[in-house]
Amino acid sequence: MEKDIALLLTGVVVGAMNAIAGGGMLLGFPAMVALGIPPLVANVTANAIMPPGTAVAVGAYRSYLRRIPWRYAWLLVPVAIGAIAGALTLRGTDASQFTELVPWLVLAGVVLFAFQPIIHLRLHHHLHKNRGGNWTLVLLGLGILPASFYGGYFGAGYGFMMLAFLGMGKVHEIHILTAMKNVSSLVVSVLCLLLLADTGLVDWRVAAIMAVGATAGGYLGAVIGKRIAAKTLRVFIIVTGLAAAAWLALQQ
Repeated sequence: MEKDIALLLTGVVVGAMNAIAGGGMLLGFPAMVALGIPPLVANVTANAIMPPGTAVAVGAYRSYLRRIPWRYAWLLVPVAIGAIAGALTLRGTDASQFTELVPWLVLAGVVLFAFQPIIHLRLHHHLHKNRGGNWTLVLLGLGILPASFYGGYFGAGYGFMMLAFLGMGKVHEIHILTAMKNVSSLVVSVLCLLLLADTGLVDWRVAAIMAVGATAGGYLGAVIGKRIAAKTLRVFIIVTGLAAAAWLALQQ
């Protein structure tokens, strides 16, 4: 019972963080491991936890989705290809090998989260003169492909990569970019779940408990998000994520 309560509360925190600033699974994943869930199982199970909350977020941003140029829809092709390749690679990864990679994967996610604003600005200025053209969309697709591979293999931090790359295009309003990111995240998690559901690596009980918490947390995060300073939350996530990566490394 205590473990179930802890999983539920972890789901609430993950959902709230994703609604406010993103990065929920950077804390959710280490928390699942600390609760005794094997790293590989925790990673695959995350794909069953996130879709409900992400779907709610997509619905909440539907007014912004209507403002996205139709040509951007083709970017879902490299999103899907990258996610499928990442999930298939994960299928062939031994549990012990994945455990050895976990601290570095978490660290990579934290670094992406920490430097996402800088990466976004760099890419934005680099393509400022050519933004909006077909060539820019091609470059976007090429960048999104490896990013989505990472998302299919280890999802924590994927949204930050997508925001950085999407900022290269003609669209630059943060709410529209977030709406696009939410759609891509939903596509990645659903495809990964479909490809990995038969591996026996999805803990459906854990997924159900945390999904309920994440959905409730997403709602609460949307309500209280304006009362929390974004910089404060970012610092908290970065520090906690670094500590989690160090703890996971020491566990080995």
